[in-house]
Formats: sequence, C-alpha cells, structure tokens
Amino acid sequence: MKLKFRKKTSARTVSRLTKKIRIRKIVAGTAERPRLCVYRSNAHMYASIIDDAAGKTLVTTSSLKLDGKSGKALAEAIGQEIAKLAIAKKIESVVFDRNGFVYHGRVKALADGARAGGLKF
Repeated sequence: MKLKFRKKTSARTVSRLTKKIRIRKIVAGTAERPRLCVYRSNAHMYASIIDDAAGKTLVTTSSLKLDGKSGKALAEAIGQEIAKLAIAKKIESVVFDRNGFVYHGRVKALADGARAGGLKF
C-alpha cells in the first residue's frame, strides 16, 4: 500500500500512519478474535471492535458517551465500557490494534481497562 500526503501533512501524522500500515499487515480481526481498534485525538478517545473478515463493526464506544472524567481515568472507563459491551455480545477474546499510537498513557490505560473488564488479549 502506497501513501500519498499533501505538502502540509505533519511529520508526526505521516509517521503514525506509516506505523499504522505496518501494524495492519500483521493484525487482523476474525469472527473468533475481532480487532479492538483505538483512536485518540487531543480531545476524545474512541474504541471499536471490528470483524475484518465480515467487514463489520461489532461494538463501539467513545469519550463522547462518558462524562465527568478526563485523561487516563477516562481512557480506563472507555476500556471497561467496551469490555462490558463486548461481553454482552459474547466476545471474550480480541486482538489489540493501537492504530499507530505509542503504547503508553491513554492508549495503555484503555487496554488495561478492557483487561480489567474481562477481555483477553
């Protein structure tokens, strides 16, 4: 897969998307083990569980639905919420996709929250 960027695309964004493609060559969700995909922006965080074989999003949640927390506490709450929704749909095991983001801070807190909620990865 070849990437094309505009002149004003920052080096940080280019680096993240390059890592994302490298990760997605390896990580794929199946019906037995769907992919837990994480996206973080400056203001919000999103988590989705995706079955790549069928091309369907099974469960999704974000910081837009949760109020009162911020930072790592919010990320952990999102992880627990996605785990609760996944277990309600009988999904127990997932593959974690950090989406090119470094595994620390809010991304790690979301993963820890999902593990605490009962997901295995």
